[in-house]
Amino acid sequence: MKKIIIVGGGVNGLCTAYYLQKRNKFDITVIDRGNITDNCSFGNMGFLSPSHFIPLASPGIISEGLKYMLSSSSPFYIKPRLDLSFLRWALLFYKSSNAKTVQKNAPYLSELLNLSRRLMNEIRDELGDVFEMDEKGCMMMCHSQKAFEEELKLMQPAKKFRLEVEVYNREELQKKEPDVELDIFGALLFKDDAHIHPGKFMAAMKRFLEQKGVKFQLNTEVAGLLKNHNKIETVITDKGNFSADEFVLTGGSWLSELAAKAGINLLIQGGKGYSYTYDYVERNIHFPAILVDGRCAVTPWKNQLRIGGTMEFSGNNHKVLVKRMEGIYNSVKKFYPGLQIDFPPEDKVWTGLRPVSPDGLPYIGNSKKIENLFINGGNAMLGISEGAAGGQIISDLIEKMSTPIDISAFQIERFK
Repeated sequence: MKKIIIVGGGVNGLCTAYYLQKRNKFDITVIDRGNITDNCSFGNMGFLSPSHFIPLASPGIISEGLKYMLSSSSPFYIKPRLDLSFLRWALLFYKSSNAKTVQKNAPYLSELLNLSRRLMNEIRDELGDVFEMDEKGCMMMCHSQKAFEEELKLMQPAKKFRLEVEVYNREELQKKEPDVELDIFGALLFKDDAHIHPGKFMAAMKRFLEQKGVKFQLNTEVAGLLKNHNKIETVITDKGNFSADEFVLTGGSWLSELAAKAGINLLIQGGKGYSYTYDYVERNIHFPAILVDGRCAVTPWKNQLRIGGTMEFSGNNHKVLVKRMEGIYNSVKKFYPGLQIDFPPEDKVWTGLRPVSPDGLPYIGNSKKIENLFINGGNAMLGISEGAAGGQIISDLIEKMSTPIDISAFQIERFK
């Protein structure tokens, strides 16, 4: 059997393994630096979001970052630093944050999100209803009239991308959330969206893959990639060397470091997010929501509730800045004054690093320089939303099959 090594055990790595094992012709090993219990794929909001067809690099994002730069509780922060890779990424991010680029990239992103959304239903049907998938949609909640009027501008492009959207005023919203007092001007409900419990999804995928014969080499650091001409032959790790026929890199915010070991310059910066999960909320909200002018999000799973947000570019670290969690908590209480939750204890606040490319689009494809190397990552805040589609696409590429959608916008060597 042809051997395949996947480096990275986040949602992209597991989804890639999932679709490859369906071929019944590969010997698959997943290598991860951790134990697949707490990476960025675990503590996120669990959204499956066809509604997020606007890339992160978009008009206004830079001015917003400059506006918040001096605030310790701000939802968006870029820490200036003298690092050539970061400076090049920042310049390209700036150049990509314009209406023309967004208009060009949005259709590709929409197709990827819609493909993944459909595939997630199939994964649930195969694995069983074990990760609390709920298809009631996602609310875009607006506290102010100004934010609401801005959000309404998404209606036309959403219809262009075949999305179903409903609009609610304050009174209608309160009827949708009868158990918690709201202070919200209005909202858009994107009905095609769904949400899952990402931690339960990851655990279920890992169990399923192990049952199917996929091997996991965990708590293992990759030190190098041994090449022979235009092919990789071996992954060098602190636990020994591993050889294979094909290699897939899915290393999240460390993807650029992994790619560099193969001689590929991949621009990615880790965008730190924070979250906290309340295990039991007696009177909980019913709908997952993005609090648009609060710059954060909330996700309910029955009596559980997760609050989260921020995008902090300060390097690859997991340092917790409590002020940022305060910003999230205060925004949630502003939108939901009737929600009975206490401020999270500092030692229980979760952080994760979302891998962000300069244009906000993922890297999905095979290298032009190295014949047997494939990359799947750089999904920013949409890893759960795009994971299934990326996994199927990589599987198709390894099999030299046509892909279900046009992936030309996701080329891994698009930044020269």
